[in-house]
Amino acid sequence: MSPYLLTRTLPEDATDAALRADVLHGLTRSPKSLPPKWFYDARGSELFEEITALDEYYPTRAEREILLARAPEIAKATGARTLVELGSGSSEKTRHLLDALPLLRGYVPVDVSESALTGAADSLLAERPDLQVHALIADFTKDMELPAMPGPLLIAFLGGTIGNLLPGERAEFLAAVRTLLAPGDALLLGTDLVKEESVLVRAYDDASGVTAAFNKNVLAVVDRELGADFDPADFDHVARWDSEQQWIEMRLRARRALTVKVPELDLVVTFDEGEEMRTEVSAKFTQDRVRTELAGAGMELTHWWTDEAGRFALSLATAV
Repeated sequence: MSPYLLTRTLPEDATDAALRADVLHGLTRSPKSLPPKWFYDARGSELFEEITALDEYYPTRAEREILLARAPEIAKATGARTLVELGSGSSEKTRHLLDALPLLRGYVPVDVSESALTGAADSLLAERPDLQVHALIADFTKDMELPAMPGPLLIAFLGGTIGNLLPGERAEFLAAVRTLLAPGDALLLGTDLVKEESVLVRAYDDASGVTAAFNKNVLAVVDRELGADFDPADFDHVARWDSEQQWIEMRLRARRALTVKVPELDLVVTFDEGEEMRTEVSAKFTQDRVRTELAGAGMELTHWWTDEAGRFALSLATAV
């Protein structure tokens, strides 16, 4: 088995500093908000895995269906020798691409979690001992430098995660990705598609309450890391479709007037009864919107694939 390289581009205390900054900013603004990246501690990751198996939550199954059906076409269109995956996590879905890329020599998973990266690298190399793996502990929303790896590159950003970025953040992110693309390189982008409101709301407000627990878990993270005294029982989970913005918003609604202390920030926060705090946006897309946003970043949409039901899309783009 060949060893893998692990490069840290984030300072050791970057996660703690980012959490402090996000909580201070989000809880002192109006309306209040917390970024969705703080859902994913160990418990949050377990809950999300449960969500992906729910009948109501279709995106994971739909994207997997496309990958299984279209991976050979993706391989033929890109001729990729290195796969770069942004927000790689466990690299589970990536295996479908790895299996279909006959010229592949290298894999660069990018994630903020060192444990996720090392676990995925160990697992992948047990199955593929000749694969070169160079993992990056990095925040893909910040400036990134990729290691020298054989081209062409295929940069994958899967799971519809781009929908968690606000429009300005998406534009900055796509522009940053464009700078990483040399001639012949490509971006593979996963996007959830606009559909019936009832289908979308059910996907984010399942009958068994798993998504509600996932949403409230962000409070447990703030309690544990910053000494806060949030009580998840004081909040109701809310999922709402915003037809103008074309995104689902997840929120936490205070069941009563209450005060929360965050000692590590020397912060006291008041909530009115019924006040809502936004914890996630999940934008949904059309093909025209994806094409327009890619073009705005200097990329051209060259291929578009959906699952059979037309719920989710994978698009391939190249630098213009």
